[in-house]
Amino acid sequence: MKKLLYILLAASLMQACKVDVENPNTITVKTYWKTEQDAVRGVNAVYNMFYKPGTFSRWMWFRLDLTSDEGFSQSPWAELKEWTQFRYNNYNFWEGNAWTYRDCYEAIFRANQVLHYTPDITFANPSDQGPILGQAYFLRGLYYYYLALLWGGTNPSLPIVLEPSTPGIQPEGHTEADVYAQAIADFSKAASLLPEVWGSSEKGRATKGAALAFRAKSYMQLHQWNEAKSDLAWLVTGAGKGYYNLTANYFDNFDKAKENNVESVFEIQYSDANPSPAGDGDLDVGPNLGLNRGQFFAPPGIGWTDGELRPWLVDAFKKEKNMANGFDIRLRYTAFYNGMQDDFPNNNKIYRLTSDAAQWSNWPGRVFFRKYGSDYFRDFDDYYNPTNVRLIRFSDVLLMYAECIAASNGSLTEAVALVDRVRERVNMPKLALNYPGATTDKTAFLKRLQTERVLELATEGHRWADLKRWGLVDSQEGLAELKQRDADFNNFTLGKHRSLPIPSDEVNNNPNVKQNPNY
Repeated sequence: MKKLLYILLAASLMQACKVDVENPNTITVKTYWKTEQDAVRGVNAVYNMFYKPGTFSRWMWFRLDLTSDEGFSQSPWAELKEWTQFRYNNYNFWEGNAWTYRDCYEAIFRANQVLHYTPDITFANPSDQGPILGQAYFLRGLYYYYLALLWGGTNPSLPIVLEPSTPGIQPEGHTEADVYAQAIADFSKAASLLPEVWGSSEKGRATKGAALAFRAKSYMQLHQWNEAKSDLAWLVTGAGKGYYNLTANYFDNFDKAKENNVESVFEIQYSDANPSPAGDGDLDVGPNLGLNRGQFFAPPGIGWTDGELRPWLVDAFKKEKNMANGFDIRLRYTAFYNGMQDDFPNNNKIYRLTSDAAQWSNWPGRVFFRKYGSDYFRDFDDYYNPTNVRLIRFSDVLLMYAECIAASNGSLTEAVALVDRVRERVNMPKLALNYPGATTDKTAFLKRLQTERVLELATEGHRWADLKRWGLVDSQEGLAELKQRDADFNNFTLGKHRSLPIPSDEVNNNPNVKQNPNY
């Protein structure tokens, strides 16, 4: 799959979209969507959207990580910085808003083509058709999930498009809840059609477990705890139990040599096989297939440093010691920070720079991203990092399952055991030792779980969904807590900034789409 998914968009479109000589502006399907290979190429073109800067190779992380209380920006690019500070002036700002919005819908368009045309293709083995459709449903659901998470609100702001779109369409807008419901419907179809596991040559394709995990995420954002709990149980205690586990070493989840391992529920396959330009164009010949994130988040002198971490993260890791009286190993792999060389053995390198008092005198009080950087195998970063991004890890599943059990008034003992399982992997003591109240009181447990999730999953793109699900962006009390950790939340307006503004061009061109509240 690491190779099979690297299907050039240009190649796919050139084969899918033959030009009618009589009308060169008309795209036809006369010579495409006829064979099994066409269907496979079609679904590969949906996976191809993971390599676009608007999605997970670059700009999505500015929305998921920097907007949350984990990160922030002091980029010299003023507008880029302002968009992580809830200062939305130009709603059409390409890199901060419109690009990611557009690419999410482009991915949905590609999935819709597969779902529309593939049922009419005759397969030599009819059972091969279902997994093609299942992948398209999964990928469409995934992008609807992120649209709901980022732009969804109480207004009918987001179109739901289920057929291949045509020029001039003006689809109806829908609320956040409606879009999550659509994602749930897509993940449901995907779960019914996808295999539980693929062969080794197809690693990276969506599975039934991935569909159930993302459906659970969607249910959780709607506080439908029992439904989410049922989905997660399949991976933890049910039929899928044999496929997933925690890796022995935490860092295995960020190591390019340990990809598609037992902890991976769904991960994006990146590669440095084609170090072409940054890949901003849609029809690049030989497009960039690497992860750009490190180039934008790495420390000064290595990357652009458009994103940094809030120091409270380091403090949170250091509030308790592990069973050997050392610091939580997860801190080492999450951040570059002052004193890192003293906290862990052989931890004095920041790419090609040395972590010492002299170096940190240039960076007073600053903390930098480390996960999904390339410092562990080279002394620079660029636009072609080949490290796969694990969108959902099994540790995330365990913590989500614990949350659902507690939130649905299930067994607190069972929920605590799931958290302890995640802590045990990194040699941290059981909750009962340092947080006994969290083992006997539901409210205390759920509050402690908020910290457990950030320690395990910081900077992996989960925090914004967590903040919204926990209601921290919906109340004065929650906002006060966020302000203590992240000064950018002093600019946050309740009832407004929990959702991004819909790009102005989208609202102006479609009377059926209503801008989000208070914009």
